[in-house]
Amino acid sequence: MKILFEDNHLLGIEKPVNVPTQEDVSGDPDLLNLLKADIKERYQKPGNVYLGLVHRLDRPVGGAMIFAKTSKAASRLSEAVRSRNFDKIYVAVVRGTPPQAKGRLIHHLLKDERTNTVSVVPKGTPSSKEAILDYSVLGASSLDNELTLVRVELLTGRSHQIRVQMNAIGCPLYGDQKYGVAQNKPGQQIALWSLYVGFPHPVTTEHVKLISLPPRELPWNRWEEELYTKALTQS
Repeated sequence: MKILFEDNHLLGIEKPVNVPTQEDVSGDPDLLNLLKADIKERYQKPGNVYLGLVHRLDRPVGGAMIFAKTSKAASRLSEAVRSRNFDKIYVAVVRGTPPQAKGRLIHHLLKDERTNTVSVVPKGTPSSKEAILDYSVLGASSLDNELTLVRVELLTGRSHQIRVQMNAIGCPLYGDQKYGVAQNKPGQQIALWSLYVGFPHPVTTEHVKLISLPPRELPWNRWEEELYTKALTQS
């Protein structure tokens, strides 16, 4: 597993696709326990290893992700998330073209725990949560004009947020078998990638930047790598 950042307080990695972030009903090996085992082996640590989960990525999503190696770091990073001092930038390949080249999406989302699905509901719906993201179009595919590469910056962290909100404007994610099943084929890998995670270090307060570029395979390789790098500085 590619390590993007590590010190005594933090562990930043590139999450592989199709690995659950934490233990779930599938019983498949999960990222949290895999990393604990890795730390235990690399540092010959006796007993249990602490690793705090600060944010999550859906199972089929890959890219930059940070974990806390101490409870103090976990608490301070969680506070950074709550105070929106924790930046998360994604790239996604969507079907169709968003109605505007850039914009802010605000929806209210309700999760059905029984089916693990999220839907857009009217404001004020009991148990619903406000979801906000900013998006901008990076470019259309020269090989398939039905595909568009977008940059997404999350301002809230709701379950399945990007997938549901982009689908709500008529642009389901490439490969999304849950929210874009009518336009995607079975077996296609969802095209959503955690490009950047940035936050103040919980101890030193220096700004930590984790960067992970998507793999050079379909559909990501339909755009030049420089475009992904450009997305890091675009506002």
